[in-house]
Amino acid sequence: MTPAEDYELPAGPGRNDNWQGVTPRQAFMRGMAVALTVPGIILFASAAGYGALARDAGFSLGNSVFMMGVFFALPAQVVLLDQIARGGSLMAGTLAVTLTGMRLLPMSVLLMPLLKGKRATRWRYLVAGHFIAVTAWMEGWRRLPLVPSELRMDHFIGIGTGLVLATLAGTWAGFELAGSVPHVVEAVLLLLTPIYFLLSLIASASGEADRLAIVLGGFLGPPLYVAFPGFDLLLAGIIGGSIARFVVRSRGTG
Repeated sequence: MTPAEDYELPAGPGRNDNWQGVTPRQAFMRGMAVALTVPGIILFASAAGYGALARDAGFSLGNSVFMMGVFFALPAQVVLLDQIARGGSLMAGTLAVTLTGMRLLPMSVLLMPLLKGKRATRWRYLVAGHFIAVTAWMEGWRRLPLVPSELRMDHFIGIGTGLVLATLAGTWAGFELAGSVPHVVEAVLLLLTPIYFLLSLIASASGEADRLAIVLGGFLGPPLYVAFPGFDLLLAGIIGGSIARFVVRSRGTG
């Protein structure tokens, strides 16, 4: 059995009934349609908050949209925006953005085996890697096991393309509407993505270890943010997950 098949669900209504006879192009379009569901709507709203902040910071519409398309991870844009608004150096901004991006490394390591298949060429891996951010990763992790291995790469690239377009549209809308909504609303919009991610993790938790890891990560996050800013999410995940696995295995329930 190949690595890709290790993640494949058995035949049944969850998979074959929905994907029988689907072409790579159709798989791509199904992925793009995710942008019209709750994840895409939340990303649109979050990007609108970023667009409003970018305009307040003196960015142009072109720069704001370009940053969103290149980074495709809201924390990175907000951190860089903050550094520039404070008059920080380019090197300081680069370092801060790099630290925020480290949390995506374990996500990439987990998701890439799911994308293995006949159409998983090197350039498609590069394109897929650009799309790995919180929402796209969560949707890929949730949807790809239901998809035949030969269609997964096209489907995930479709998911990423649709979500990027949603964020670009949201950035444009927020930039144009800046000044017409209170700053507290902008902040709430930016918080929608992490809230969605947390709720999705809870919904997809399949065992006691998963649920305990989420709880421990939530408690560890704030102090680790103070002690190790930039590494807080990575450390919270590693420490919380390790403790949860140890506790469950020691009790003989996982």
